[in-house]
Amino acid sequence: MKEFPRDRKWEMVVFDIDGTLMDFEGFDPKMIPLIRRLEELGILVSLASGRTLPNITPIMQSLALSGFIVAENGGIVWDSVEGHEIKVLADGSRSREAAKWLATKIEGFDEKGIESNRWRETEWCLGPHENYEKMCELLIESEWSDLLVVKTGFAIHIISSSIDKSVGLKLAFKQRGIDPLNVIACGDGPNDIPMFDTVGWSVAIDNRFQEVVDAADYNTNENGKKGTIEFIEKLIQVLD
Repeated sequence: MKEFPRDRKWEMVVFDIDGTLMDFEGFDPKMIPLIRRLEELGILVSLASGRTLPNITPIMQSLALSGFIVAENGGIVWDSVEGHEIKVLADGSRSREAAKWLATKIEGFDEKGIESNRWRETEWCLGPHENYEKMCELLIESEWSDLLVVKTGFAIHIISSSIDKSVGLKLAFKQRGIDPLNVIACGDGPNDIPMFDTVGWSVAIDNRFQEVVDAADYNTNENGKKGTIEFIEKLIQVLD
C-alpha cells in the first residue's frame, strides 16, 4: 500500500455509493458534514454507482454536491451542475434478454431482478443471491457472450463489455475539463476497479474482495462507511 500523497493538487473525489457512502442502514451522520467540508475546501464531489439515475439524483441533491453523476456502472452520465444533457452510453435490451434466457437455464433464477430495474436503461441487475459463477459459465457459451457479469457485493449486473465506470468517468471528466490524475476514487467492489485505474489515486474501503484491495493505491483500516469516514478525515487533514 502506497503512502497517502501530500503534494498533489486534488480537484475532485468520486465516491461509489453502496458499501462506500451508505449501506442498508443509510448514511452515517458523521459523514455528511465531512463531505460538506470537502466541498468547502474546494474539492468537487461526484458519485459513480451501479444504481440508476433516479436512485442517485436525490442523494446528489440532498448532499448538495457540485460534481456529476455516473450511473449504471458507467452507462449513464449526467452533469446537471454544468447544464449538460443526460448521456446514455449503451442499450440495455440485450442484458434484459440474457436475463430471460438465464431463467430458462438456472432453476429458481429471478429474471425480473431488483426493483430499480424499472428505471434501468443500459444494463440489467439481479439479486446478490443469484449464482454468479453459473451465470458467467452459461453466458460465455451463449449468443450473449459479449456481455459481462459483474458483482458488487450488493447485486449482480449484466452489462455490455464496452461499459464500465471508467467509460462514464472519462466522458464526465472531459465535459468538466478535469485531469483524471487530479482525482481520487473511493470504492469497495470489483466494479470499482476500472474507476481506480482511471484516476490519480484510489482508495479501497473494504477488504471483502482481494482484487479490489490489490487494485487500490490505499486501503483504509476500517471497512464500509467507517472506512470512508477514515479516508475523508485523512484527506481533510492533508488539505487543511
